[in-house]
Amino acid sequence: MTRPLTAAQRRLIEAADPGTGRLKGTEAQLTALVKRGLAFRHPRPPHDHFLTPAGHRAREAQAQAEAEPSEPSEPQAPASTGGVFAARAGGEPVPPAAEGPARTREVRSAWQGMLELRRMTNPDASTDRPCAWERTHLVQAAALALEAAGHRPAGAAEGEDGYRVRETPQPDAVAVHAPDAPTLRACAETLEASGWQAGEYTEPRTRRRYVLASPRRV
Repeated sequence: MTRPLTAAQRRLIEAADPGTGRLKGTEAQLTALVKRGLAFRHPRPPHDHFLTPAGHRAREAQAQAEAEPSEPSEPQAPASTGGVFAARAGGEPVPPAAEGPARTREVRSAWQGMLELRRMTNPDASTDRPCAWERTHLVQAAALALEAAGHRPAGAAEGEDGYRVRETPQPDAVAVHAPDAPTLRACAETLEASGWQAGEYTEPRTRRRYVLASPRRV
């Protein structure tokens, strides 16, 4: 279970610049957020700290929790501000309560945070190709691009079709599987439009088609 944020960490995230996600705090506070995946240290001087996509999502969840009226008769669960958003790679169990408009908002917010992360960390401020974070989180990054574009991930139950993003022996590539050729082609097109290089291949043993995708560098 993800540890809830401390009051100081919540205040730090809430005070981040609304446009850039730039954070201000002590070195210890900022380092703690980096360790939790909610912030990153910019590689160029002055090495400021900024919210990651998970950090942006945490701030949005925090603001939403504060805006919702509480019921005094029932204990309230702590806000989900621990960077718990995860793109769906396909095949994982999903609670029914996590579906619908709320999930759509989460995905949209995460994708906007990812674009901002690209702008802040790519040397030319480009948002049309993956950044360093995506290159070290290939499955999550590719899955987020697909889900943000409206593709449906496969369910956990047998026969629940949809895309599945999986690791490959190649250190810089993921495999995307889909139930049919049109869906597979659409996934490849989405990844291409999101800054990935994507091509269709055939598994030698099963003869099933799949997409091999890797982040574009230029």
